[in-house]
Amino acid sequence: MRTVTLKAVGGPENFALEAAPRAPLADGHIRVRNNAVGVNFIDIYQRKGLYPIATPCVLGQEGAGLVCEAGAGAPFKTGDRVAYLSGAGAYAEETVVDGGRAALIPAGVGDDVAAASFLKGLTAEMLLRQVYPLRPGQTALVTAAAGGVGTLLTQWAAHLGARVIAIVGGAEKVAAAKANGAADIIDRSVTKDTAGAVRALTGGRGVDVVYDSVGAATFDSSLDSLALRGMMVSYGNASGPVPPVAPLDLTRRGSLTLARPSLFHYATPDRLPAMASAVFDLIARGVLKPTIAARFPLERAADAHRFLESGKAIGAIILEPK
Repeated sequence: MRTVTLKAVGGPENFALEAAPRAPLADGHIRVRNNAVGVNFIDIYQRKGLYPIATPCVLGQEGAGLVCEAGAGAPFKTGDRVAYLSGAGAYAEETVVDGGRAALIPAGVGDDVAAASFLKGLTAEMLLRQVYPLRPGQTALVTAAAGGVGTLLTQWAAHLGARVIAIVGGAEKVAAAKANGAADIIDRSVTKDTAGAVRALTGGRGVDVVYDSVGAATFDSSLDSLALRGMMVSYGNASGPVPPVAPLDLTRRGSLTLARPSLFHYATPDRLPAMASAVFDLIARGVLKPTIAARFPLERAADAHRFLESGKAIGAIILEPK
């Protein structure tokens, strides 16, 4: 079995394609032959050491494919088509995962689409339905709105009847955000004072919620974009981690609320089936339209990381182990 192993924390040049023995299969677990694997920013955080990991290791948080072996008591059988959250180990031809972290892929949804949207779609579900349940008529600010999560987040929020103000970089991403249902779009490559632009678009009020995946570079401007008693939801560190925040600063800015959720604390085995069902239902209905920005063979995982870090991707990036 082939894996892409991270030999040491650092740059993408530290990846190596290797032959590895098959992992043992515990009770309740399944072995999945991967047809597609999602590439996510959390993989980059781990590779760089922002999220500490022991090396050598195999990265990869999600994948999709066929169950080729099921352990005793596993909720799936050989031949089932599933998408999964693995926590690690997806950059491989086969991955062993806890059956409670997987979901059946419905007919009509390809493995590539499932791998491109499982972690990202579950993240959007968590943000919009659990962390800050968005209601019709509310206004949400979405940073990195043309990225993997941002694409689905914008589509879903617009479907809920909310007004979405999208922040993107460049004309091509402006067009993508508009197609995804954003009511207003701020191009950060042209507009430097994004908080001022948000205030202008909302008549000085600000937005009810900010869903921010960028981190350090946008944190202050996101806080400055919020209405009185608004919520700042920080769910990523693409530009680096946010520095420590004094609670009193949130009070001074308008009794704001700050949340820093992790998907793995929400998509627990008791919740994941309903969350996955909601995501796949909206994909089947055409509400969510996952965009695959690029496909790379497994051995080019390093190039996939470089492309994701470049900021040029519109949508998701996947690896195809075949």
